[in-house]
Amino acid sequence: MGSGLEPDQEALLSNESTPNISTTDSNLCNSLQCYMVLSEPEKNAIGSICFLAGPVTFLENILVLVVIASSTNLRRRPSYLFISSLALADTLASCFFTISFLDFHLYSKGDIANIYLFKLGGVTMAFTGSVGSLLLTALDRYLCFYQASNYKVLLTRTRAKLAIVLLWCVTIIISLLPLMGWRCKTRLDPPCSRLFPFVDHYYLAFWTGLQLVVLFLITVAYVLILWKANRHEAAMGVPKLGRQSIKGQTRMRMDIHLARTFSLILLILAVCWLPVLSIMMVDVMVTLEKIQQRIFAFCSTLCLVNSCVNPLLYALRCRELRGELLALFRCCREHTFGKAYSQRNENNSGKKKKDQTVSDSNPDTISESVDNQQNSIQML
Repeated sequence: MGSGLEPDQEALLSNESTPNISTTDSNLCNSLQCYMVLSEPEKNAIGSICFLAGPVTFLENILVLVVIASSTNLRRRPSYLFISSLALADTLASCFFTISFLDFHLYSKGDIANIYLFKLGGVTMAFTGSVGSLLLTALDRYLCFYQASNYKVLLTRTRAKLAIVLLWCVTIIISLLPLMGWRCKTRLDPPCSRLFPFVDHYYLAFWTGLQLVVLFLITVAYVLILWKANRHEAAMGVPKLGRQSIKGQTRMRMDIHLARTFSLILLILAVCWLPVLSIMMVDVMVTLEKIQQRIFAFCSTLCLVNSCVNPLLYALRCRELRGELLALFRCCREHTFGKAYSQRNENNSGKKKKDQTVSDSNPDTISESVDNQQNSIQML
């Protein structure tokens, strides 16, 4: 009384000072130690995954954002606006998830409720935005297939921007609901989640159900696209003449290529998200044991792996984006080598004959390096 701390803060401090409290009820949780269940080998394994996938995910998605931002042509296309939203979400996921996950599970950093829920809100925002952007991308491709003639009328740049803004507004609100009050009222005991401290079962069920609905809609969109691609493949046996036959076969080959890509997208989504969401649903219904908590810790890293794979599936497989990427690399290399060449000439202009002998060989080396870089880019 009179300490000035919130009840959950006092409970945490008292539990940290007496971490060895035992209870006869296995459903009760006395401190955050109930959630820190990883052994040292498991910490090393998960730490290796995060330290590897986190920076790679960050660099990949930053590269995608830079390429799209530097290209006027790509910025005007709704498809690439959705890819930019996906890259932004995955960039945030690589930061929020890696930092908060390592702090809690590896370094056993126990924060008070508000700080923990703020960190968790960042992770929730990133992954919700990522899955939501995947849905926008799927709907974009669905319209491109089924409304090809009216695609540019139905999906304008302005509508794409409004969809992205609406997505992120809803995402931020959903992510901050626990911080705004929708949290577990019994501190760490049921109905609190055994996967996330201070998180209420009803909120966890709401968020998990929302993600399952979004993934279902993505699956439906891609299945319909695959179905239409198979119809094109079956129509290949119908005889056509002249230019119409060539155009139809070209479209059919493109549809088959996209069908393979979409099948890979669905497979990766299922592998990365279904294990995590399944364990979350189980956590809503029953009290998880430590072995299930350990499995969830490993499965949750698959969400980060999904953010790492997304740039390869959605961005770098696009021919136009690869072309802009190569053009950006070419521009940077030419600028770098050209600046070095002029600076070397200025430095060597006032040197003696002994230094001039050295400088005579350097321009050829630089010029040869530039030519080699340009030739290698052209070969790619």
